[in-house]
Amino acid sequence: MLRVEDVEGFREVCVNPQPSTFSTLNILNPQHPQPSTSSTLNILNPQPSQQKIMSHLPNFQAYRFNYPNHGITPSQPMTARLTPRLTVVGAGIGDPELITVKAIKALQNADVVLYDALVNETLLDYAPAVASKIYVGKRRGAKAYTQDEINERIVAYAKCCGHVVRLKGGDPFVFGRGLEEMQFAKEHGLETAYIPGVSSAIAGAGAAGIAVTLRGASRSFWTLTATTDTGDLNPEIYTAAKTDATVVILMGLAKIREIAAAFRAVGKSDLPVAVIQNASLLEQQEVFGTVAEIAEQVERFSIGSPAVIIVGEVVRHRIPSTEHLAIAELLRAERLAEAEF
Repeated sequence: MLRVEDVEGFREVCVNPQPSTFSTLNILNPQHPQPSTSSTLNILNPQPSQQKIMSHLPNFQAYRFNYPNHGITPSQPMTARLTPRLTVVGAGIGDPELITVKAIKALQNADVVLYDALVNETLLDYAPAVASKIYVGKRRGAKAYTQDEINERIVAYAKCCGHVVRLKGGDPFVFGRGLEEMQFAKEHGLETAYIPGVSSAIAGAGAAGIAVTLRGASRSFWTLTATTDTGDLNPEIYTAAKTDATVVILMGLAKIREIAAAFRAVGKSDLPVAVIQNASLLEQQEVFGTVAEIAEQVERFSIGSPAVIIVGEVVRHRIPSTEHLAIAELLRAERLAEAEF
């Protein structure tokens, strides 16, 4: 486990991108005694033998060659031009054209981009060629890094490189832990900023022609994550099921049967449900049904993650997209053929 308290306030492991086998990079105090169990790199004054191993990281040495007008040399402390800062950016849902202009500008000024699993990787092209682009995604059952390690890397790269863009799918403040990362960065001396993104909580439904609110059908909507920190079904789903609101559930496909049971328990077996996979992308898939049958529909058509679940009367009033209907029918036919085979 990395600790930012090490080396008078900071030590980061960022030379080898594999979590378990790192060399240690001493950023703040290169003269501090180092433990014998790790090889230490002095980022402020790298030795020739260190250049190859550090080549993936846009460090001070790289800046000297790539940005000669900045007047930075490896032995200089960070200048105002390289103020350590974090911008937490929402990449929006799948379609890369849904990113905001402000988000693009942040990427164009990034020194390091730490991006998540649901980010469309074509967005990385907006970042400078010399910027490091590092995958730190977390998906169900697979994590590149723990959240603590991600927090520490944000601070590390900002201290050594300048502007870190934390690129997250959807909106970083909707189940994205964006605020947590900003708080951690702020506590360690970084300037922070937030740029909103198009959230699947609304746009995921919209991509299937569903409005989460509609006069005469729904006066409000709930957005919930499917699970608690322990992996159990979110108990607030039982509360939401008792209302007349549209209920939007994110990251809930693995809990679809339990979610349906929560609505059946309050007598809503006939309430319409939609499940949207890969919303806004060409390969978007949609299945519709009632609470009583939706789990079987999801299984029958092999719907996978990422998916948004929408429960409520608004599903009856959807306006289907002709383009997505044609693609969905083609994919559905292929999946059914595979299942029968």
